[in-house]
Amino acid sequence: MEGFPVSLQQPLVSDHQLARLLQIGVVLEEVVEARAYEHARSLDDADLDPETEALLEEAAEESAEHRERLEGLVDELEAESVPFDEIQALVEQQYESDADFDGVLYDQLCNEETAYKFYDDLIEAIEGSDVRFSVDRDRLLATLESIREDEAAGVEDVTRLMEARE
Repeated sequence: MEGFPVSLQQPLVSDHQLARLLQIGVVLEEVVEARAYEHARSLDDADLDPETEALLEEAAEESAEHRERLEGLVDELEAESVPFDEIQALVEQQYESDADFDGVLYDQLCNEETAYKFYDDLIEAIEGSDVRFSVDRDRLLATLESIREDEAAGVEDVTRLMEARE
């Protein structure tokens, strides 16, 4: 994991680091997508109300779209690919929660908050860097800010649904 920042609060120094961080974003999106589909599949029709079903479907579709956008940025960087198991370990180290969440909505809230925090940290690290990346900085930041806004909206949607059930 040479060259990987200990904290995303540190500025980035290379395309390679940026590519690794974007790949972490891809993995986070894969996790959100897979968990949303798994929750929808595992609940029978009696347990899955229409609002929760719609929320899970939207989360999975949004994560797939985010993943594609991130993969496009990684491709543009033409950086050496990092093996999935290494990225997975980085995700677990940086963003995996130790909490065991009960319920679909709590799990979805954790996933959305984790993704939001990751993108917020990544944007801050990019903004704190003077490095000239191979991808256009403004487009890179605009893409990440858009994804972060989607994650913030996801947190709000899950929270609103949870509050309506209390």
